[in-house]
Amino acid sequence: MEQDPRQVIYTNEARCRDCYRCVRVCPVKAIRVEDNQARVDDQRCIACGTCVRECPQGAKTYRKDIALANEILAGGVLVAASIAPAFAGVFEEWEYQRLPAALRRLGFRYVAETAIGAYLVARETAALLKQGEHCHICTACPAVVNYVEKYEKDKIERLVPVVSPMMAHARHIRARLGNDIKVIFIGPCAAKKTELARPGLQGLVDCVLTFEELDQLLEEHKIDLQTCEESAFDEEPFGRARLFPVEGGAAATSSLETDVLDERLLFVSGFAEFQESLRASDSREGQTVIEPLLCPHGCVNGPGIRREGNPFERRRKVIRYARSRKPVQQPEPPALDLSASFQPRNVAVDDSVSQEQIRAVLEKTGKDRLEQQLNCGACGYSTCLDQASAVVRKMAGIEMCIPYMRRLAEQRSDRIMETSPNGIVVLDQHLRIVNFNHAFEVMFKASPSLLGQHVSRITDPDPFERVVSGQSEMTDSLREYPQYGLVVRAIVYALRDDHQYVGMFINMSPGEENAERLKKVKNETVQQAQELYAHQIEMAKNFANFLGEYTAKGELLVNKLLEAVQDADKDRDKKSP
Repeated sequence: MEQDPRQVIYTNEARCRDCYRCVRVCPVKAIRVEDNQARVDDQRCIACGTCVRECPQGAKTYRKDIALANEILAGGVLVAASIAPAFAGVFEEWEYQRLPAALRRLGFRYVAETAIGAYLVARETAALLKQGEHCHICTACPAVVNYVEKYEKDKIERLVPVVSPMMAHARHIRARLGNDIKVIFIGPCAAKKTELARPGLQGLVDCVLTFEELDQLLEEHKIDLQTCEESAFDEEPFGRARLFPVEGGAAATSSLETDVLDERLLFVSGFAEFQESLRASDSREGQTVIEPLLCPHGCVNGPGIRREGNPFERRRKVIRYARSRKPVQQPEPPALDLSASFQPRNVAVDDSVSQEQIRAVLEKTGKDRLEQQLNCGACGYSTCLDQASAVVRKMAGIEMCIPYMRRLAEQRSDRIMETSPNGIVVLDQHLRIVNFNHAFEVMFKASPSLLGQHVSRITDPDPFERVVSGQSEMTDSLREYPQYGLVVRAIVYALRDDHQYVGMFINMSPGEENAERLKKVKNETVQQAQELYAHQIEMAKNFANFLGEYTAKGELLVNKLLEAVQDADKDRDKKSP
């Protein structure tokens, strides 16, 4: 399937393995399952990258823009790099000390930390928060903004109308170096790629790369950080802006006189916490500031980080880096226009789903009664009703219901067992009969009264005992049961997880009869062949005798003929003068 170049998160179909993990973890259910492929519905997607981070097969990925970055760097214009402050948690200390030099080798003429823009955003946000007493939602995280615009439209007015640190830094760079410059942002976030097309912000940032893409870019250009010299960034951020990628970092950066125990502040990370904070803010009076980061534990756990380590270790490294840097001794950066506007965005949702359609799906999956609706969430949807609705809307398939598929498999297994021409019996760990099929019933003249009885009541328990004792995982033997007129091949194996043991009996009796018949035919054939051979010998003798008799008579006739010829010659000689 051809990929829309504007789409950020998509599926590598060659790797998708029907595990439905992406459906379970997607916070907005933007995964459409069809033709055994879990595809991303771009219109519903908020580009948070949760599925990218969670997919065990690496089937979910994001748009790679390395080719675009190479094109910009080779374009002959001045190119600036804006590095997200999470870099201190991703790279080792010796690496990030050489990172500015490595970026300059790639062709960047200006290299600075996005924390400069983070400081500007924090300063602007703090000023706006002092103006109102209602709930405010900080807008540094683009995935948060995407979610509110698509799914919480009534809360758009709560979004702080300030651009993200990435866009603020881009405006700062352009104000300093001119609009002819090209800006490439490098960070841990896939959702940043969606910001490039946001109305009013287009053209501020020309390309977004993740840290994973940066590693690939350096490798492609054969730039090894070990061979680069230590170097400083071209500009240092103000205040505590380097803390922005961790929970509470925005508040720490701002000039708000508060602390983490301030009841007005909610520092949340991960979708579930953010959603709960929105619900909590609905019932609160007075000013509430929600500082949300949609990646659990913050930007230090973004989907664009494909390196070893855990978010807590990265958080520690970011904090250590921020505290190790001396405050900048220079004037505050000038004020810039950092305003942003947010608009509701429509998500195509089929509201025409009827209760009758949902009921039909529930009936098909055996969940038409309320007590049958487990709401287990294995399919990825929180309730059976939600999953049934998704099936009707063609976002999900019935086969995603694990209990339904298990019942279906059991039914198929039962049909296979009942239609098998081989006798099958199932025993428990005490060798009591749990079940048997019709073929077994016919072969061993069994009846339902044997259920629960020891297998020795009907057949030799020896092969089962050997498997139960662990002497063998499977036995395969030829056994004769004269009382049933049977010769069978008996295969016994264990279902250890279920503490059950299966015996399969293949009737070999017709094969024995055929062998006897074949043996009889062979014996009769040999006898007939011997009789034919004796007959041929007798015929040969008779023919020889017959031939000898006629040969003797022929010799007598020839002799008489020769004598007649000789007599005739003598008579002729006498008569001649």
